[in-house]
Order: sequence, then C-alpha cells, then structure tokens
Amino acid sequence: MAGITQQSERLSLNDGTSSSVKLQKLSHLADYLPNLSTFPNPLDENPYYHPSTGFYIWPTDVILRDVLYDLSDTFQVSAPMFAYHRAGPRKKIFFNTTHVRAAIVTCGGLCPGLNTVIRELVVGMWELYGVREIFGIKSGYRGFYSFEPIRLDPKLVDNWHTLGGTALETSRGGFDLKKIVDAIESRGFNQVYVIGGDGTMKSVVKIFNEIRERKLTVAVTGIPKTVDNDIGVIDRSFGFQTAVEAAQQAISAGHVEAKSAVNGIGLVKLMGRSTGHLALHATLSSRDVDCCLIPEINFYLEGKGGLFEFLYQRLKKNGHAVLVVAEGAGQDLIPRDAAQKEEKDESGNPLFLDVGVWLKSELKNWWARNHPGELFTVKYIDPTYMIRAIPANATDSAYCTLLAHSAIHGVMAGYTGFVPGPINGNYAYIPVEEVAVVQNKVDAKDHKWAWVRSVSSQPDFTK
Repeated sequence: MAGITQQSERLSLNDGTSSSVKLQKLSHLADYLPNLSTFPNPLDENPYYHPSTGFYIWPTDVILRDVLYDLSDTFQVSAPMFAYHRAGPRKKIFFNTTHVRAAIVTCGGLCPGLNTVIRELVVGMWELYGVREIFGIKSGYRGFYSFEPIRLDPKLVDNWHTLGGTALETSRGGFDLKKIVDAIESRGFNQVYVIGGDGTMKSVVKIFNEIRERKLTVAVTGIPKTVDNDIGVIDRSFGFQTAVEAAQQAISAGHVEAKSAVNGIGLVKLMGRSTGHLALHATLSSRDVDCCLIPEINFYLEGKGGLFEFLYQRLKKNGHAVLVVAEGAGQDLIPRDAAQKEEKDESGNPLFLDVGVWLKSELKNWWARNHPGELFTVKYIDPTYMIRAIPANATDSAYCTLLAHSAIHGVMAGYTGFVPGPINGNYAYIPVEEVAVVQNKVDAKDHKWAWVRSVSSQPDFTK
C-alpha cells in the first residue's frame, strides 16, 4: 500500500547530477479509505493477454513534463523536474470487478470521437475486466438526477465509433453538485467516467471533493474533450486531428470561392473561443491561407500594418485572399451594447459575438469607402457545427482507445480525481485539479506561430 499512496515523494536521479524529480500527487481511494481490499488483475487470466515482466506499471514509472533543456555551460537544474505517474494496468486492483457499477457521461459541446471513447470504455471494461454493470447517463450532468441511466454493453455500442456526436446526448449547464453525488450514491455507482472540456473538468474537481468528503468508495476520472485543444498539460485532446482535417476542406472551399471572383476574399471562421490551435494548425497544413487571426494575437483593421492594408496588397498581388479567423479573435473590437456585455451561455461563459459576420461586414464597408465602383466579393464560410459533428478519423480513433483504456486501468487501480492523457507522447495520470486550472494557449513566441508567419507572410499587427 505504501508504494501506491506515497505520491509526493522525490525520486533521485542516478545520473551524476544533483537534480530530482517531483512526482505530482495522485489521489487514491486508500487515502481516505485505508482498509480497502486488493484483488489480482483479471488480465492475468485473460486469454488475449500474456502479462510478462514489464507489462504492469509500477508507482515508480513516471513521465517527465518537461523534456527540453539547454545543455550550455551554465546549465543547471535547480528546481525539481515535475513528473506524472505513467498510465497503464497495475498488478493489483482495488475493485471486485463483479461488483463494479460504472457510469459514463458526456458534457458540453460535440467533438469528433465522443462516441468512440464511450464505445471503448464499454468494451474495455467488459472485455478486459469482466464488468457487466455499465450505464450511460443521458444529457450531461443533469442526467444524473433527471433521467434513468441506459444500460450499455458491447453489442449496443458496437458501431458507435462510426457515428458523430454522442449517443448519450449532451448538454451544457445543469450542474447541481448535491443532486449529482446523491444520484451517484443512491444508484450504487462506484466508478464514474466524465467526458468533457475545461469547464467540465472544473466540475469533476467538485464531484471528486464531495465524494471524498462523504468517504464514498467511488473513483471518478475526467476524460478531456475539446475540439479547440485548449485543455492544459496534455499534448492534445481527442478529435483535434479530425477537426484540423475537416477545417482544411472549409479553407479549400474558401480558396476556390476567392479565386473564382474578382478581388475575392474567402473568409473562414473556425472554432477557438480562447485559443487558436485549430486555426493555427489548419493554416499550417492548408498552404492556402493568407492571414490567420487567433485570440492570443491582437490585431487591428485600419492604418499602417493593419489587416485592411495587408489584404489590399495581397489582392493587388494575387487577385484573391483567404482569411481564417478563430471564433474568439477580435472580440474586443466588435461593438456591443450593455446587455450584450453581460450575456452568458449555459455554462456561464461570456457570450461571444460572431466575429465572422462582423468581419465580413467590416470588409465590405472598407472596400466601399476606399474603392467605390470596383468589384469585390467576400465569401463567408462557417463550418463549425459540421466539424464538431463528424466521426473521428483513424488517428483520433486510435487515440480514443488508448485514452479510454488508460482511464479504466487507472480507476481499477484505485486512483481517483485524475485525468488520463498523453504527455510528450506517453500516457500519464494527471491530477484533475491541475488540468482544471491550466489552459493550453498558443505561445506567440514559439516556433509554431513563427511558422504561420512564414507561410502566410502576414503582419504581426504591432504599431
């Protein structure tokens, strides 16, 4: 037990340096339920597995968060290197799998791969660990206390990976902590898998803390989901690669429309409320984008070095231009009345105005003022809901399987209040409190944004 619960220990590196590894604390059911029984892992008897040396993961198997260092003469590691427990099956588990009652819920907006994750959770629990009591919670968090759970099995979910959306249905809002945990307790759920974005992860922290306060034998894990790729710590979220591919199709359509008109501009709006990863990666991979606008980079329209001047020069040179804008970009430039400033969506986030519609109008007004009588066309394409609703591609589908299995192995090992995800290409368990407060922003000073500038030659918008 000590080897599992002592998570905050420092592990000395035997490489001749004075550096150390700071292992991030990972919560375990045994932290507040010290008399739990352990059981052999059913994978020992699974005919499709042949566990050998190195198959099972030990508490000393860790993944470093930072792997890039400057090995100059002045290089020293004075602070500890942060590490996370490696994801995977453990030799001993803390659940009698015949007594497991698992609940799966999807929250927030749609994302490619949602149904794939659900399917892999169901099939993984059923086939790897012999769990037979698996339930889907309908319509997000409110489904815990508003609807009857749906019994799930491999036959029912067999083709779900081919479908977009979520077969369990989803919603925003509806978070009532007491009602949710009361429902978990009354229905006898002892494993809870919550699939959602950064707002959902903040709610998972509250559920985990309430379960711990009540000393319930319930393990809860948050499975990170966001098409914007804005969840921190992990390399990327599932569905993101699929979204980039789909975004390229929209950009290609915008390019064709722009080229087919005199002074044509193809304006494409992509997802990205607070981060511009999707717009950035779609720009890098499409080769057709002349300018990419993201929330992390301020821009302006008029004057020297502004967007309008740049687009005019591009139109003079090529006869057309393609402009990609993330939905959260330029929100401070869009006029809004007092009521609009106070509006919130169902999750409590500030309500964004449509930057694409606003930018289209501003472009037309600019051209009419400065080039009256000359032909000018803006074709506006908003593929956001189409991108969210498609099934995962091959890369994301494989990722969904590994993510689901990582979650199952962690929960079965008694870990709780964690998020599974890849860090530097290896799957790890991350405390959900950390994921809930760290956002994955585009770093305007790193090489990726420099690459965007290099392929588009767009202005940096510094006055």
